[in-house]
Amino acid sequence: MAAADAGMDEYGSEQRLAEFYNRRAASGWDHPLAPRRVDQCQRFIGLLKSERRHHVLEIGTGMGLDGLQFLRAGIHYTGVDIAEEHVRRSRAKGLDVSVGSARQLPFADGIFPALWTMSTLLHVPASEIDGVLRELVRVTAPGGLIAVGLWSGEDDEVLNPEDDAEPRRFFSRRSDAVVRQVFGRHGAIEDFVTWPEGAGEESGPGAGNWTQHYQFLILRTPASPK
Repeated sequence: MAAADAGMDEYGSEQRLAEFYNRRAASGWDHPLAPRRVDQCQRFIGLLKSERRHHVLEIGTGMGLDGLQFLRAGIHYTGVDIAEEHVRRSRAKGLDVSVGSARQLPFADGIFPALWTMSTLLHVPASEIDGVLRELVRVTAPGGLIAVGLWSGEDDEVLNPEDDAEPRRFFSRRSDAVVRQVFGRHGAIEDFVTWPEGAGEESGPGAGNWTQHYQFLILRTPASPK
């Protein structure tokens, strides 16, 4: 994967990303969950219940909309987000959320039976994604489930052209083949589905400048820690 320029990794810093999302959340901006994403969350909840997995960790909680689905389904929920404003607004909805980074999670090994992270890991540079995935696997129980959602791309790293103020968001946009390759290094991909970008609730980043689709996968962690 080639960065748009030699300094692109610095644009993937969590400080820049947190500044963007704090500003946007404080403005009152909101984006409803896409219907297909809601459907996949409900399907994942059904899978958790069928395997008697009653606790999930979410990485990148946003405004807490996914978290509410788990909570209403009777799944014990814990969340982390790098943006303090996201944490504040999620807590106001009754969710157990704290400020935290996927690069160094404040949890013991194997403590969560399942993990959920939507439209978050696409902000992690290619140079750091394996380290982040090792950390997610570390806190997930052996044989546990990790659900991931991403917006696709052509294996490039770019700043979002629709963001009209600095700092703009960094995206590491991965093809289906690269997603399978990268995530497959950390467990078994048991499900991989995609759906096209649509309008309104189904729209993604880029303001129509990118050709993309949504990628959703479920990773089964190794049966024993590596």
